[in-house]
Formats: sequence, C-alpha cells, structure tokens
Amino acid sequence: MAISSYAAVSISKTLMKTSTSIPRLPIQNHLNTRSTILKPKPSLASIFRSHTPKPLTSNTYQHNQIKSLFTGIVEEMGQVKQLGFDESGESFDMVIHSPTVLQDVNLGDSIAVNGTCLTVTEFDTQRLEFKAGLAPETLRKTSLIELEKGSVVNLERAVKPSTRMGGHFVQGHVDGTGEIVSMEPVGDSLWIKVKTSPEVLKFIVPKGFIAVDGTSLTVVKVFDEEECFNFMMVEYTQQEVVIPLKKVGQKVNLEVDILGKYVEKLLSSGFMDTIKTR
Repeated sequence: MAISSYAAVSISKTLMKTSTSIPRLPIQNHLNTRSTILKPKPSLASIFRSHTPKPLTSNTYQHNQIKSLFTGIVEEMGQVKQLGFDESGESFDMVIHSPTVLQDVNLGDSIAVNGTCLTVTEFDTQRLEFKAGLAPETLRKTSLIELEKGSVVNLERAVKPSTRMGGHFVQGHVDGTGEIVSMEPVGDSLWIKVKTSPEVLKFIVPKGFIAVDGTSLTVVKVFDEEECFNFMMVEYTQQEVVIPLKKVGQKVNLEVDILGKYVEKLLSSGFMDTIKTR
C-alpha cells in the first residue's frame, strides 16, 4: 500500500520525538555496569609524553570549522562519575553527572567541559548523566588529562540563536594549558596568576577576554618576563566555577580571544602592506 508524503513526514516526526528514549535502556545498562566496561585509568601522561605539540600560530586555526559556540558563562559544575578506556583499550570515555545541561540534551550535542568542546555520545536523563569520548589529541592538549573520578568540572551547553551573549565568543578549541602559580585572596575577591607558553601569551592582552577552564574572564595584567598573566574573580564567580577549587601547580585550559588570531593572520598575510600601496 502506498504511503503519502504527508503520512511519511508524520511518521518521521513521530520517530524523532521518541528517539531520545531509545538509548536509555542500553545506556542504563552501560552506566550500571560501568566498572566492568571502563578499565582503570592508567598513567595517561606517560602514554602521551613523547608527543611534541605543534607551535601555536595563526595557521593552526585556518582549517578549524566552528561547529558550536559558547559564551564562557558556566551553567553548572558537574562531577565525573566514571572515566577510563573501554574494553578495546582504544576509546577513552568519561561519564559526568550533570542535572542542568541534560534538561534538553540530544545525542551529538556539544557540551563544553572545562572549556573543551565534547560531543554527547550517550545520556541517561534518569541518572542525570552523559558520556563523552576524549581523543588522544584532546588529552595531550588540555588539562582534562588530570581529571579523575569525583573531579568537578565546568559545564556549558552550546548557545542557541536566542541566547544572550553574557561572556564572549568561546569556541571550545583549547589553545593550550596554563599552570596556576599563585592564588591570593584580597577581601572577598580572589587574584589568580597563571603561567603559560609564549605561543599562547602573545594573544593575551590587559583588559582582554580569555577563557580559563571555559570561564569567560578579563585579563588584568600580563607579565611578559615571567610568561604569566593574572585575573580577578569576585565572590559570586568563585562559588559557581571550579577554578577556586584548584591548587597552585595545577593546570587550567586556556582559549584566547579569536579576534587576536584573526588580527595576527591578517598581519602575517601582508594585508596591511596591500592597504599601504593603495
């Protein structure tokens, strides 16, 4: 019997509406038996120690496609429930408890975890957990390699066209990591100083934006000789993000303002010379 195009569309829409319930049964089983599926986390640092990161230049970004966009306004702090390699030993997965960001989640959605854009591969709305895979390059280049079971992480869903831009444009493409060198309370504020590589520091300017573990912050001062910069967090922000929970010596993910990268690319391409000759 032939099916009209209208009926076919109706069936398709019905399937789409019920699709989110399909993964729950197998996902429930996966999460309940997670300890048998995910192997204990080995020394990831030793696995990737031989990797030499590429220099951070404007050319690094020319092939990146902006698939998701964030604001750097953290929605909630989630907790890592499980993490480790699967049975094949090739896929490194992480399960995060996150009541807020799962309110309208779909498979394939992008969620920034400590400023790193990750893809939802499984979720369970009853257990309020989602799973995301981490590629070797992600572990090499970000501070996620330091996470363990019980760690708290910043979470933010990708923005929608109707979302207010409360922070700044954050892609979730971590440019590098920094090391916390000092944390000094001043009144109810917290001043934090971070050391990073010269390749990242050259894009950081006083009063400019920077995403630290996915949190949109304003740079106060840059210390070129020390290869450091600092920023200040007010009391409210301290209670809403994970940075104050870290200690001196720990790493943070850094993503510099995309505008700085575009400016460097224009200058290095000879664009200004072209304008002068006109």
